[in-house]
This record gives sequence, C-alpha cells and structure tokens, in this order.
Amino acid sequence: MTPLDPALAELRRRSKTVPTPPRLPTDAEVTAMEETRGVTFPSDYRRFLLKASDVCAGSFEPATITSPRSHTYLPDVVASAREWGVPPELLPICEDNSDFYCLNSAGEICFWSHDSATDECWPNLAAWIEQVWLRGE
Repeated sequence: MTPLDPALAELRRRSKTVPTPPRLPTDAEVTAMEETRGVTFPSDYRRFLLKASDVCAGSFEPATITSPRSHTYLPDVVASAREWGVPPELLPICEDNSDFYCLNSAGEICFWSHDSATDECWPNLAAWIEQVWLRGE
C-alpha cells in the first residue's frame, strides 16, 4: 500500500454519478500519452490516471487522457496552461479558473496562479488530493 492508496479510496468513495463519466485509461494509453507529451509521469500520477481519473467528486476536474473532446483532456489543459505562462518544467494536471495545479519533477504539486506569484506546494499527489481537492467540496 502506498500513501496514495487511501486518498484514491476516499476519492472513489465520494465519487458522484454523472451522465457521461470519463473512463479509466489503459496502461497502453497512459504510456502513449507520456510518449506524446515527451515525459514520464511520476508513478503516483500514473497510478491516479489508471485507478481514479474517472472520479467525479467536488469542484475540481483534474486532467483526463481518454476523451479528446473533453475540456479536461490533458493536452488541452497543458496548452491552456502554456498560453497563461505556466513554464514547461511544470505539468498542469488540473485547471481551476485559469489557475493550475501542476506536477514538478520531484512529484510535488505546485499551484500556479495567473494573477500573482505563489509558492504553494504540496509534497505529493496524495497530500494535494486530501488537502485541496477533497477539502474543496
């Protein structure tokens, strides 16, 4: 069991039924997205995509990789973030009103605001899920 497992279980518990939920990607789809983006996802993010990226809970809608027409499609979230000035060393995984929660190379989640500089970071995806996503309900 990893520190991420309890956070994913809580997301799953709080998941709401929606008319057209996203589907979970296959391992091959995650690998293909990594190749398309030219990155290797941190293991926690990869695990999130494979185990809980279909969850609809709270007000945040993290990026997904299975539906190119969705407003949460990762390449579109990344493109939007770049237009707002998010630097290439950050991987945006969730957009919130033109602000972004991004993964850095250390696996931390950093908040990037289009309004002003910020140094808000969480040590890992599990902490961000518990302290931000699930508290934002």
